[in-house]
Amino acid sequence: AQRERQERAQAAAQRARRRRQAAVAEAVSAGAKRVLGALAASIQLASRERDDADLARVAIDAELKQVRVHVRELGQELDKLVNRVHGSEVARTEQRLRLEQLEQRALEEFGVEVESLVSEYGPDAPVPGDPPVPYVREEQEKRARAAERQMNQLGKVNPLALEEFAALEERHAFLTSQLEDLKKTRRDLMTVVKEVDDRVEQMFSSAYEDVAREFEQIFTRVFPGGDGRLVLTEPTDMLTTGIEVEARPPGKKVKRLSLLSGGERSLTAVAFLISIFKARPSPFYVMDEVEAALDDTNTQRLLTLFEELRQSSQLIVITHNKRTMEIADALYGVSMRGDGVTQVVSQRLRERESA
Repeated sequence: AQRERQERAQAAAQRARRRRQAAVAEAVSAGAKRVLGALAASIQLASRERDDADLARVAIDAELKQVRVHVRELGQELDKLVNRVHGSEVARTEQRLRLEQLEQRALEEFGVEVESLVSEYGPDAPVPGDPPVPYVREEQEKRARAAERQMNQLGKVNPLALEEFAALEERHAFLTSQLEDLKKTRRDLMTVVKEVDDRVEQMFSSAYEDVAREFEQIFTRVFPGGDGRLVLTEPTDMLTTGIEVEARPPGKKVKRLSLLSGGERSLTAVAFLISIFKARPSPFYVMDEVEAALDDTNTQRLLTLFEELRQSSQLIVITHNKRTMEIADALYGVSMRGDGVTQVVSQRLRERESA
């Protein structure tokens, strides 16, 4: 009977322990669902913000491209108009030179002023009647030959020269007004392009200065005794310049990344990445095995930076490093069971340590 009572007590204790374990498992599952829900909401919000930013950037790029295409088209049209105006000016100059030559010829060969010719033989002058004279054949033939010589000396005269000159002058005035409109439009477009370029240059310069300052500070922390900096490839042209990373770990004279070891290159890249995080903070960051190539000492330096980042942002780190897992607030493990089904296991470390 005593043994039977002991067995019943043990069975009751096992059932109570199982109920407690089931309650704990249910609480952990509910907490994991809440965390996953919050994480999914944060990711969805960040994705929407990123999509909005991408759409805004695409819209600005498309507008800038259209402006540049329009400027190029206007430039081509301006060249055409300039060529037309130049041709009109050449034609008008030729007509004026022709008239001046005729005026000079009349003055030199016949001693007659242009005003006299216009007043005497112009379109408004009446045709005088010839007084009756006796007809003498020899004198009339002589007058005819003299008139023929004079007519030959005058050369060919274009009777439509004045009308053509008026038409060309009107065309020149029209093209001049069109040219002024195009110049004004081009100035306006160039002003818009300059404003956009100035804004881009201002934002890039500000971001570059902040990132460069943070990189120098962070590099000296991950490489005590070393120095690193960011260098612009084209400092005079901020719109097309590139950025080079110079890194000199302690005890080395090289600055090119290609000459550093794999761990040094990885740590330099992480330092540059964290510099961007600090210069332009974000609500959360996702990193995938950034410490995989680091030794224990460099891993500890990187974890110190992680501790600073998570004071103001959420860190989501994919890792197999135990030291990284130790500083986490929550762990999510993914494994595959023997039947091929993926299983997710979660554990909040900070709450457990507080308990």
